[in-house]
Amino acid sequence: MKIVIAIAFLLIIGSLGSALFFMMRDKGKTRNTARALGFRVAFSIALFLFILASHQMGWIQASGVPVGPR
Repeated sequence: MKIVIAIAFLLIIGSLGSALFFMMRDKGKTRNTARALGFRVAFSIALFLFILASHQMGWIQASGVPVGPR
């Protein structure tokens, strides 16, 4: 599971980097930047849904890290 999540994060970062590249090169004349940012959003949503489904199926467990003061 850690490998799958790490690969998804790399895809998200790569898509963000390609959007920056297209933004600098095309200067907004083409739709490449918007397409790359759309892929980033899609990868992020897919990763979130994958983590939720994995937790529901028992493939991953909550770490038990406390949140807030006790």
